[in-house]
Amino acid sequence: MIRVLLADDQSLVRAGFRALLDAQPDIEVAAEAADGEEAVRRIRELRPDVVLMDIRMPALDGLAATRRVTEDSGLKDVKVVMLTTFELDEYVFEAIRSGASGFLVKDTEPDELLRAVRAVVAGDALLSPGVTRRLIAEFAARSKEPAAADALSGLTEREREVMALVGIGLSNEEIARRLVVSPLTAKTHVSRTMVKLGTRDRAQLVVLAYESGLVRPGWLG
Repeated sequence: MIRVLLADDQSLVRAGFRALLDAQPDIEVAAEAADGEEAVRRIRELRPDVVLMDIRMPALDGLAATRRVTEDSGLKDVKVVMLTTFELDEYVFEAIRSGASGFLVKDTEPDELLRAVRAVVAGDALLSPGVTRRLIAEFAARSKEPAAADALSGLTEREREVMALVGIGLSNEEIARRLVVSPLTAKTHVSRTMVKLGTRDRAQLVVLAYESGLVRPGWLG
């Protein structure tokens, strides 16, 4: 059973999400929170699998709350998905840099929300379909200066290649087809790369691919 915590200051939004999620045989809403402080408190108490976190909340916003969660080593298995009203919310890229596993716009289709919850539990980065690649490129272009080139010095040539493909938004299956290897082999390369670089999840691997200069904005077309 996938346990979800809903953090949003709008009760109607929480009610809508709860009705959808609780109707699924493999998902349950463990708790709700109306602000960031309450969200962090309940997350530490309940340790849910996934947190759907609104970016704009009173007391403590979703971005600051996400940092508290992702910086807590005891909560390393908790996946945070940011919720935003706007596809190009200025905080989205910073949220992913802070450790969020991705983001969704609030008016996403119900099936996509369910897919998102299951995807992050499976270890995949989740970025709203149709927006992912241009959004990452947009915010990467505005991010801090690229990290030193030696940040990737511990990677093999194949791992760098795989990381670049993750960076431009390819799934394990797409990477496997591109490199003519099995999906399991592609997944193994991605996992080893994440371990070597100390990234929390696939979303942070995407960010590092940009920050290191391995992938550059504009490659996505």
